[in-house]
Amino acid sequence: MAFETKEQVLEKILTMEKPSCPHCGEEMSIWEVPPINIGDGLGWGSPYLFMCFNDECPLYTKGWENMLENYAHHASYRCINFPGTTQFELIPVFSPQGAKGQVIDDKVLAEQEMLKQNIKKGFSILADCYVNKDGVTILRLLMDSAEPVRVRLKAAEMIGDIGELEAIEPIRNLKFGNQKLQEQVDSAVSKIHERFFTRECPFCAEIIKKRAKVCKHCGKDVAGQ
Repeated sequence: MAFETKEQVLEKILTMEKPSCPHCGEEMSIWEVPPINIGDGLGWGSPYLFMCFNDECPLYTKGWENMLENYAHHASYRCINFPGTTQFELIPVFSPQGAKGQVIDDKVLAEQEMLKQNIKKGFSILADCYVNKDGVTILRLLMDSAEPVRVRLKAAEMIGDIGELEAIEPIRNLKFGNQKLQEQVDSAVSKIHERFFTRECPFCAEIIKKRAKVCKHCGKDVAGQ
């Protein structure tokens, strides 16, 4: 099962037509959900939702009075929509500025566009490197934390296909904060070993032949290890 990154989800949502609020008819905005869950604690289901931020929306304007009368809370509601569905629900807000901090505005969209361009550029470089068997440049892109995660994931996949044994040591000495990327890197190292019929000594971590019985570096017995 493939899991989408937040960037991939946002890229998909940006291509969707924004829904209109069923309560006021205004176009809804893209809203990044906060890290804290509400309700049953099962999560939001998506890192981004559509939300109505029209302060004249009847749902919002009447919500203050309804919440005060029924729950004795100074709060109101805003309408949300789950992208790609006709499912509309309500979430509480506790001030006129509530939830506005997560609105995806023009600045965020510009950053997203820049990210898309960087991914496109990175993939283009990787394609050329793969054809030319340029493992050095692929390794550089993989180890560059400034590169988009999608580019680094692809670089990890490619280094497993064409990387030399020399690529293993720098990869092993770098910690990747992204779990999915770390898993792809570990898989790449395994592929390199498979292609060269090698492995790493469990005692000194030096590279040895897969069928070696004694490590040529530390002299330890590695038969069966």
